[in-house]
Amino acid sequence: MHSHKASSVAASTASLPDPPEGSGRASEAGGLAFPALLALVVGSMIGGGIFSLPQNVASAAAPGPIIIGWVITGIGMVCLALVYQFLSRRKPELDNGVYAYARAGFGNYVGFNSAWGYWLSALIGNVGYLILLFSTLGKFFPVFEGGNTVPAVILASVLLWAVHFLVISGVQTAALINTITTVAKIVPLAVFIVVVAIGFNYDLFTMDFWGSEASLGSVSEQTKSMMMITVWVFIGIEGASIYSKRAKNRSDVGKATVTGFLFMLALLVAVNLLSLGVMQRSDIANLPDVSMADVLAEVVGPWGAWLISIGVLISLIGALLSWILLCGETMQIPGSDGTMPKFFGKLNKHDAPANALWVTNAITQLFLITALFSDNVYLSMATLAAALILVPYLLSAGYALMVTVRGDTYTGKMAKGRVRDLIISLVATVYGLWLIYAAGPSNLLLSALLYLPGAAVYIWAKREKGAKHYFKPYELIILAVLAIAAVAALWMLATGSLSLV
Repeated sequence: MHSHKASSVAASTASLPDPPEGSGRASEAGGLAFPALLALVVGSMIGGGIFSLPQNVASAAAPGPIIIGWVITGIGMVCLALVYQFLSRRKPELDNGVYAYARAGFGNYVGFNSAWGYWLSALIGNVGYLILLFSTLGKFFPVFEGGNTVPAVILASVLLWAVHFLVISGVQTAALINTITTVAKIVPLAVFIVVVAIGFNYDLFTMDFWGSEASLGSVSEQTKSMMMITVWVFIGIEGASIYSKRAKNRSDVGKATVTGFLFMLALLVAVNLLSLGVMQRSDIANLPDVSMADVLAEVVGPWGAWLISIGVLISLIGALLSWILLCGETMQIPGSDGTMPKFFGKLNKHDAPANALWVTNAITQLFLITALFSDNVYLSMATLAAALILVPYLLSAGYALMVTVRGDTYTGKMAKGRVRDLIISLVATVYGLWLIYAAGPSNLLLSALLYLPGAAVYIWAKREKGAKHYFKPYELIILAVLAIAAVAALWMLATGSLSLV
């Protein structure tokens, strides 16, 4: 998607080799304007997660811990959004933040892993979207029930490839359609919030406020469980940063990130908390996927379920478009500067990363086929996608902390704001570390199992460049840790002590 010939990270870290020339600054005519960037942030964040949020959170926590969790999540995520904002301004030469910030701060292999993990997270998330889309249709057409029946997988495959061909025909067209679908899917969410707010019952909301009567664990345990769920619904916060090279104005990248985040935070909190004033938490916890539909139906009757279901279908198709765009972009940029194999860096005549997209969607297709033999596919995919993306988020925050501690770029006209940015970076980094802890050993081991094969792709790229040494000493340590964790994951899967569902 980007016509990146390079990502000039050598300017930020002397240890990195100079990338190829020509990383133009993307203020080109025809670049993505603020509304399109904002739609990419909001569109990629409004997928299936928000429509399943009432049930997902109610099964993990009572209202009190939920509120605590939203406060902590809000602070942590707004700091992460602000990290992407100020880095886009202070490091405009770094295109595709999730990858470029990790590479600039921690070297080539870490940067590669950030792109690899983000790509896998997006790819697996797309499988989850497709399954949830047909699971939603299954409410009305039993042949699709669960989203992973043979007819459901066949039609999901048709939809996947239809979006694929739309994206490779041109990024600008796909971005325009994404903007339209983003607006369309906000409408049922707005209706839900207004109607449920009118039907809100305070006594119902405060019933067993801290979950002491339910077997949900301590307040801290409930908060921790709830916060891991919220990571999934916030994935996409970096959407504008991924497209920084295509932005008409660089300043719009940060504005779109923060504006999109604040809008989504308000939307998510309203959907979650208002639902608890309409039905008992235990009843919401037992609802099926797309629980928002049943909550609205409780207030207005069956048409509420239809409205939300239509919103889900529009939302998932739009989110699928956003994330297929992001998948291609995430592989193309490292491919253009030699961190990934050159194969992934090639653009077609429509300036779209066709090679990266063909590989992405072929693997997505394989995951879809395996979904035929699994249960709880959507939740499993969502959990694994969230776990995979935690490392790229932490690396972005860590790089921001390095920049502010060193005072890099805080000179002359850019001198102001260092203390503020330092605090923001520190909070975002601590939050990132906490999320990795909260993910738990099982998810981290499964993530290592998926990160490790990337080393072969990294070596492929190194061989193309004629490198004599593939890994630096500290990178070998990282590789060894991944290998040990992956072997442990395989052993635990074989013995049944670890499961993919």
